[in-house]
Amino acid sequence: MKYKNLIAATLTTLALSACMTVPPGPAGPAGATGTTGAMGNTGATGARGYTGYTGETGDTGDTGATGRSGAKGNTGSTGSRGSSSDGTVVIVPGR
Repeated sequence: MKYKNLIAATLTTLALSACMTVPPGPAGPAGATGTTGAMGNTGATGARGYTGYTGETGDTGDTGATGRSGAKGNTGSTGSRGSSSDGTVVIVPGR
């Protein structure tokens, strides 16, 4: 009977010790950092810009001044006097 009481006391002690509250121990080490997430897709290309307006035509320039008249030319010299001949003159037609 001695063992029977000893076993019963041991089982009762174990059962009651599971119900006791004990203050929590110190915190464990920090967990490992998670992996970096995948990169997102590239954004869409922006819309094409508008074409600029055509510039206006410029004004017509002023007309230039009229130039001055040139100086009067010199009078030519008189030609030399022709000679006279008493002979017959023959005219040859051109080809």
